[in-house]
Amino acid sequence: MSERPNGLTYAQAGVDIDAGAALVERIKPLAKSTRRPGADSALGGFGALFDLKAAGYEDPLLVTTTDGVGTKLKVAIETGIHDTVGIDLVAMCVNDLLAQGAEPLMFLDYYATGKLDVEAATAVVAGIAEGCRQAGCALVGGETAEMPGMYSEGDYDMAGFCVGAVERDKVLPRLADQGPGDILIGLGSSGPHSNGYSLVRRIVERSSLNWDASAPFAPDRTLAQALLEPTRIYIKTVLPHLKAGRVKALAHITGGGLIENPPRAIAEGLVARFDWNAWTLPPVFQWLQEVGGVSEYEMRRTFNCGVGLVLVVGSHELPDVLEGLARAGEDVFVVGELARA
Repeated sequence: MSERPNGLTYAQAGVDIDAGAALVERIKPLAKSTRRPGADSALGGFGALFDLKAAGYEDPLLVTTTDGVGTKLKVAIETGIHDTVGIDLVAMCVNDLLAQGAEPLMFLDYYATGKLDVEAATAVVAGIAEGCRQAGCALVGGETAEMPGMYSEGDYDMAGFCVGAVERDKVLPRLADQGPGDILIGLGSSGPHSNGYSLVRRIVERSSLNWDASAPFAPDRTLAQALLEPTRIYIKTVLPHLKAGRVKALAHITGGGLIENPPRAIAEGLVARFDWNAWTLPPVFQWLQEVGGVSEYEMRRTFNCGVGLVLVVGSHELPDVLEGLARAGEDVFVVGELARA
């Protein structure tokens, strides 16, 4: 088909098909590095297949999650540090699967921008692949959307989608098994994870510090590097305890912090009684609270305050769970117990 005189092209409209094709070639080996039993299809098809039998499941239920990274992306965009937010994207989805007792199996991403920067997008996807390797799930596909006029120059957004599985008799939370005296175990976070960054950015503005200034709470890193510390992925350390039936419930501490998330995993008539003196508020949160003048309550309902996951276990399971998680490298501590409402 011949081109018309003075005819417009997609590239002239702002969409570079060649750049998109180049990105696909760059990320193929990244996706390949995340293969796992059950997921062996190549990147580039119209869909992805997963073989649950090959993954070792007998009577599974599928569990799906979706999430984003929020305004933490603004820090990455403003500083040009793109290689860690992909880990955040995976973490926010796969840690949610744990709350249902599920193992993450396959992951897809959606990346949208006004003008595709192949280098930046490749760095983002490299982070996604690293997150998938940490979580033991396969990066099986995704979508890259170049949409001129929808985003300012340099801006991008992304969303993640994860499919997991859990054997029918291992679904969490086990509400009927919970009772007063059950123990709340906290697993340490790596920082604010991916929540509260609209407030974080306002606090940074109030501090008058530049992103490349030394972080007051981590002097060996810049403020940007410290606040872009990726969300911790807990799959490989926590999943064995879920499969062994040692955990009655699990809450991923995301937006809503320690106030709003635990009740989602706790039976009616019970409440989480936290001992707020059971752990020390990490330096990053101390700095945010001090510079921002943030109240205790606002801190607890906005940030994880150093606790990325809360597990509910029976008192008889406590020693094994604590020892096992500590041996696996987690910072783990008792943070309270269940009580009657």
